Amino acid sequence: MNTYATSKLLGQVLSTECPSREILEHLTNKWSVLVLRCLTEGVHRFSELKQRIEGVSEKMLAQTLKMLEQDGFILRTVYPVVPPKVEYQLTLMGSQAAEKLMHLIAWVERTLPEIIEAKENARK
Repeated sequence: MNTYATSKLLGQVLSTECPSREILEHLTNKWSVLVLRCLTEGVHRFSELKQRIEGVSEKMLAQTLKMLEQDGFILRTVYPVVPPKVEYQLTLMGSQAAEKLMHLIAWVERTLPEIIEAKENARK
């Protein structure tokens, strides 16, 4: 697809060809939401994130961090020490995205009893 056609699709998330779909998928997957949530608290090392996010495997955490770094949402800093020290933090864009996700997380937590009730009613 040429650049002109691509630029016409930017910001049209309902289009199958819009690149925003991939970014939306990256931001809203379970592990990304949880990583971004943790990083709103500040800088974390890999092991700290692994400990804070219950149930995430090392492989999935590494993949998620790499994806969020490639998309520009987190900054990975490697320090030249032995043993290696690597830290992760939100970029400005990551902070903006995390702020929006925090509103959704708060809404889910606040509305959870109603959601559970609706799920139970749907099973009847």
